Amino acid sequence: MPHLVILYTPQIERETEMGALCRKLADTMLTIRDETGAQVFPTGGVRVLAYPASHYATTDGSGDHAFCYLNLRMGRGRSAQVHKATGDALVAAARAHFAPLLASRPIGLTLQVDEGPELFDGKFGNLHPLFQKG
Repeated sequence: MPHLVILYTPQIERETEMGALCRKLADTMLTIRDETGAQVFPTGGVRVLAYPASHYATTDGSGDHAFCYLNLRMGRGRSAQVHKATGDALVAAARAHFAPLLASRPIGLTLQVDEGPELFDGKFGNLHPLFQKG
């Protein structure tokens, strides 16, 4: 955790570099600090994944209306200030990335930050040790 999942209508992929957006958002997440100045999201835990929708319907079907939904899921325990700072930073990064599209076509953008109790949270792997400061 945290995981940022992006779902988007496929025409966006022809009009912007989604891989660059993923990297920009991951880098943004790594800059977030809490009230004490500590990094909020562990480097080894940051994930940004983007998926085009195979099937979709947007608005009333009257035009080529694109859409991109960004959902950040994070573990519990962070303050309301961290939630807001995270949302604001991710919106700013996404807004900057999508600025050319916003100037040239109809596109809906949504960023949602979720935090909640996990019913099961099985984590395993060997990424975190790569980023532990010795």
